[in-house]
Amino acid sequence: MRAIIVNSPGGPEALAMQTVPDLEVGAHDIRVEVAAAGVNRADIMQREGRYPSPPGAPEWPGLEVSGVVTEVGDDVTRFGVGDRVCALLPGGGYATEVVVHEGLALLVPLSMDLVDAAALPEALATVWSNVFMSAELAPGETLLVHGGGSGIGTTAIQLARLLDARVAVTAGSAEKLAMCASLGAETLINYREQDFVTEIKAATDGRGANVILDIMGGAYAARNIEAVAINGRIMVIANQSNEPATFDPARLMQKRARYWATTLRARSLAERIDIVRALESAIWPWIASGEFRPVIDGRFSFENAADAHSRLESSAHVGKIVLVP
Repeated sequence: MRAIIVNSPGGPEALAMQTVPDLEVGAHDIRVEVAAAGVNRADIMQREGRYPSPPGAPEWPGLEVSGVVTEVGDDVTRFGVGDRVCALLPGGGYATEVVVHEGLALLVPLSMDLVDAAALPEALATVWSNVFMSAELAPGETLLVHGGGSGIGTTAIQLARLLDARVAVTAGSAEKLAMCASLGAETLINYREQDFVTEIKAATDGRGANVILDIMGGAYAARNIEAVAINGRIMVIANQSNEPATFDPARLMQKRARYWATTLRARSLAERIDIVRALESAIWPWIASGEFRPVIDGRFSFENAADAHSRLESSAHVGKIVLVP
């Protein structure tokens, strides 16, 4: 099999195609011939040497794939050879084949393009586990999404609207805000020109957002607390600002709010399987019906993986980027 490996940490040019040994299939595993792999910021961090694969996972990047099952382990009960699936991975998605526990895979409806399905697992699992399982966003509440034009953002907007919540977003361009509006976001904040604290309070009659999904981390910590409502929940899933969080705990206490930071990749296998099962139950009917669709910014060949990473790092993308073998 072939994989996109990182010979030495560095920029996009550090990505290189190489032949690697085939992976063994365990009793509860399935082998998948990859149709596409999703590209995530965690892959960039891994390429830079800051986020290595966990023990037991392949050393090359890739947290999600779609493809066709070509082999099943002796104790697999959910899938058979020939099934179209997408899967959440601890690593190793940038390859022509992956081996994954059956509990981390989902059937791709025949109504959906198999390549596009590679954009589903990571964003859906991240948004669902944070916004709905942990923060328990309720119908009628307001969700503020930072980075509304990202893969996470476009996913969060759609899910919140399908569950009858109101959505506010921040983004850095009119193009991104227009996409967010087309997906159902009502409050559109250009963070380059507007203060999101002022805008979210104006949009909610001074109450603030009930839930904030934050990818910026430290730089937004204090302002998120000002923007969150009483009894609100701030879910921090990344620190793209690369700054420490500095805020007054008393202000958080006054709001009776929660400041909650999480990761997905580091969770136990059992936890990740629980999240995937929740996706299957709660979201998969919307995918089968076409009510939810991932927003795809672009498809890049494996040979052009460096260009895909450059596109993501530029933050010019809207939605998800996928790699195709």
